[in-house]
Amino acid sequence: MLNKIKLMGATLALTVISPLSLAITSMDQTAQEVGEAILQESKDRDTGWVDFSANMLMVLRNEHGQESVREIKMKTLEQLTDGDKSITLFNKPRDVKGTAFLSHSHTVGADDQWLYLPSLNRVKRISSNNKSGPFMGSEFSFEDLGSFEMEKYTYNYLKDEVIQGLDSFKVEQFPVDKASGYSKRIVWVDKQEYRVLKIEFYDRKKSLLKTQTYSDFKLYLDKYWRANTSTMVNHQNGKTTALKWNSYSFRTGLKDNDFNRNALKRAR
Repeated sequence: MLNKIKLMGATLALTVISPLSLAITSMDQTAQEVGEAILQESKDRDTGWVDFSANMLMVLRNEHGQESVREIKMKTLEQLTDGDKSITLFNKPRDVKGTAFLSHSHTVGADDQWLYLPSLNRVKRISSNNKSGPFMGSEFSFEDLGSFEMEKYTYNYLKDEVIQGLDSFKVEQFPVDKASGYSKRIVWVDKQEYRVLKIEFYDRKKSLLKTQTYSDFKLYLDKYWRANTSTMVNHQNGKTTALKWNSYSFRTGLKDNDFNRNALKRAR
């Protein structure tokens, strides 16, 4: 109960004081509580959209600058008592057409994930030990594809910083899952809209592995911000994957049975 009261106090502080004085508002507010409150506010502002579908171009670029492009359709169903459910379908090029990926995120424990491979006509479950591996040859790992859930991390507020020309909070996130491929993430959240602008991913050796940036934001339903472009740069191998989103549709009537293992084969 005491922890909940402290968190409510930290959250209230975000809205009633200047963000510049956030770190020194109260002796009772630790850096962990402030960091948690910042990400909780970001999470709360992106709750209630119910479901969405969108098209995406995945642009893979190797260390020599050579590119390959994939066309993808994604659908996501919001879950208010657990992590979200999503299904990703590859439409082009021909060598990946029909491949489908299903993810059931969870607030506690490992996410459940499956990959349908049309060439084998079978569904493969992604084990917890493989979730740090690359997703379909991209610089995103299977772990990166789950929805953000507060319970997956502990937090540490670092400082305020200007990024992409916006005053932002800088917060460390430490994965609770011992099988995570990361030792920590550093997240920048803008103070005005509480959008995640940038994430740094550190490997298990605590070295900087990847940086993901979000840009070209658009507002939907007068409340929900979505980045039209998200770029992941791998600093250790020189490769880049850019996700370019378009044709968002919200509250389309998606149901739970659109996100089970049988749906992988019929996802078209």
